[in-house]
Amino acid sequence: MLNEHAKLLSLIQQAGEIVGRKKLQKIVYIAKQLDLPFYEKYQFRMYGPYSEELSVRMEEMRDLGFISEVKEKKSGYHQFRYSLTEQGEEFLTIAEHDFPASKELWDNLNSQSSRFLELVSTMLYFSDLSKEETKDKVFTIKAKQNYTDEEVQEAFEYIEQLHQHEARQ
Repeated sequence: MLNEHAKLLSLIQQAGEIVGRKKLQKIVYIAKQLDLPFYEKYQFRMYGPYSEELSVRMEEMRDLGFISEVKEKKSGYHQFRYSLTEQGEEFLTIAEHDFPASKELWDNLNSQSSRFLELVSTMLYFSDLSKEETKDKVFTIKAKQNYTDEEVQEAFEYIEQLHQHEARQ
C-alpha cells in the first residue's frame, strides 16, 4: 500500500539524515537513473530534475509522523533536515519493501554538496546527448551556477563511478 513511501523511509534510514530538499530530490533522481526502483516522475526545473510526487510523499510521511522535518535558517535562506522518527522505524519493520540499494551508495550521494548533485542530476537528465552537447547544455541552462570545466569533468567521472559501483552490485 505505501511501498513507495517505504522506499523513501529506507533511504532516509540508511542515510541517517538528509539535509536539504534539493539534495533529497537529486539523490532520488540519481538513484532512479541508476535503475533503483523509484517511480516518481521528474520534470526539469530551475534547480534541475524535480519531482512534485516526491515532495508530496515527503509531506505525507511528515504528516504521518514517519519522518522529522526540521526547518533551519541558514545565512539568508531556510533548509530542511530529514530523519526517520520512531514511528517511521516501526513502519519499516512491518512494511513490505524490497530495496536493493546499499548504505554505501546513500552515504556517497549524501556526502556530496547539493550544488554538485544538481550538476550531476542535470547531466544525467541530458544523458541522451554526447558529452560535448551535455557540457554545452550545462553551461547554457546552468549559467548562473558558474560551473567550471573541472567541475563538469569531475561530474562525468562521478557518474561513471556510480555506474561502475551499481554494475558490481
